[in-house]
Amino acid sequence: MGESEEVEQPSAFSSIEVSAVIKDIVANALTNNKFQSAKMNAWASEITEQCLYQLTKLNRPFKYLVTCVIMQKDGTSLYTGSTCYWDATTDGNCTIKWENGSMYCIVTCFGLAI
Repeated sequence: MGESEEVEQPSAFSSIEVSAVIKDIVANALTNNKFQSAKMNAWASEITEQCLYQLTKLNRPFKYLVTCVIMQKDGTSLYTGSTCYWDATTDGNCTIKWENGSMYCIVTCFGLAI
């Protein structure tokens, strides 16, 4: 490959690639833990910060927005909604739901092309 040739970057958000990154991060952060309300803020911050860090390491031309909800598994209902004005040909999002015996974790990532 010559100096003038550039490696082509994917131009569309890959929910498969992003989902894999997020699943690994959530599993590493929560798998061996039980729900503890005192640790929710720390876990949610760790998950969102690690997601942003790992996604930026992919070196794709996107700005990312990551949200994380962790809640106790106690039968309580949770409803969330989100919307974004974007270019459907390049931008995208994915949502990961993870759970164990005591809690749920829902992570949503939006990728907006730069």
